[in-house]
Amino acid sequence: MNTALVVGGAGFIGSHVVDALIMRGLNVVVFDDLSSGQKENILNKDVVFVEGDIRDCDLVAHTFEVHKPDFVFHLAAQISVSRSVREPKYDADVNILGMINLLEASVKNGTKKFIFSSSGGVMYGENPSVYPTPETEPERPFSPYGIAKMAGERYLHFYKKEYGLDYTILRYANVYGPRQNPHGEAGVVAIFTEGMLKDQPLTINGDGKYIRDYVFVEDVANANMLAMDNGRAITYNIGTGTAVDVNELFELTKKVNSYEKEAEHGPERPGDLRKSVLNSELAKKELNWNPHFTLEQGLILTHEYFESKLSL
Repeated sequence: MNTALVVGGAGFIGSHVVDALIMRGLNVVVFDDLSSGQKENILNKDVVFVEGDIRDCDLVAHTFEVHKPDFVFHLAAQISVSRSVREPKYDADVNILGMINLLEASVKNGTKKFIFSSSGGVMYGENPSVYPTPETEPERPFSPYGIAKMAGERYLHFYKKEYGLDYTILRYANVYGPRQNPHGEAGVVAIFTEGMLKDQPLTINGDGKYIRDYVFVEDVANANMLAMDNGRAITYNIGTGTAVDVNELFELTKKVNSYEKEAEHGPERPGDLRKSVLNSELAKKELNWNPHFTLEQGLILTHEYFESKLSL
C-alpha cells in the first residue's frame, strides 16, 4: 500500500486532500505545525500525525526516513500576501527554504512524486494579456508570496532535471469551502459566512471590485488525486474560469445565509490584485479534471458547515 505525506494536512485544503487519500486507500501521514491548521480537521483516526515546522530540517528528514512516502503533497505555507509584503524574509524562510527541506528529503528517500500547491491567483501579475489566463502566460508575481511560489516551481524544475524527482504543480484560483479559517485574511467566503451567521457587521476591502475565480475545496482535492497518476513535470491551473467580484460574492453569500445588513467599505489591502481568473482547459484535457460544484452549491455547503460548527 502506498504512503502519502500531506504537508499542511491539518489545514483547510490539506485536510480535504487527506480525506480524498483515505478514500483511495492510501496510508496517510500528516506533517503540520498547527500555526493555521487544526487537529480536529483530521477526521480519520488511522492518520499518523507529526507536529512540526518544515523549517526544521532534522524533523523533516526524520519523518521521511521513518515513513518513506511514495507521494508528497506540499500544502504548508505562509499564506498571507499582506504579511509577505510586511515580512518578506519570513515569507521566504517558510515558503522557499522550507520547501527545499522537503525536496531534499524527497530525493534522499525515493519519493515517487511531489505535488505542489501553487497559486494561480498571484502568479500572472496585475495585467495578464488574456482572461481567463492560461498557463502559457508569463509569470509576473509582484508580492513576495507570489515570488516565493514561483521560486518553488523553479526548484521543482531543478530537482526533476538534477535528480529525476517527478512532480505536478497545481496553481489554484481562490479556494473556499468547509474548514476554511474565517479569522485569517485569505478566506473571504469563510469570513462572510461566519459573520453573517453571527449577524455581525461586515466590511469589504476597498471598492469591492476585486475580481476572483472561486473554486470549491473538494474540486481542488480531486485535482490533487488526479495528479498522482497524471501530469508528469507539468503545471496546471485549477479554477472555474468564472469571474466574480467581491461585491457580487457578498450578495450571493448574503442570500444563502439570509443576511440583511449591508456591507461597509474599508481600506484596500496591500498586495491585492484587481483581477484574477484562470483558464483550466489544460487540466480538463490532461488530468480529466472538471469543477463539479457551482459557486451557489459551494456556498450552500460552506453555510451548512459553519452553521453546524456554530451550533456545537
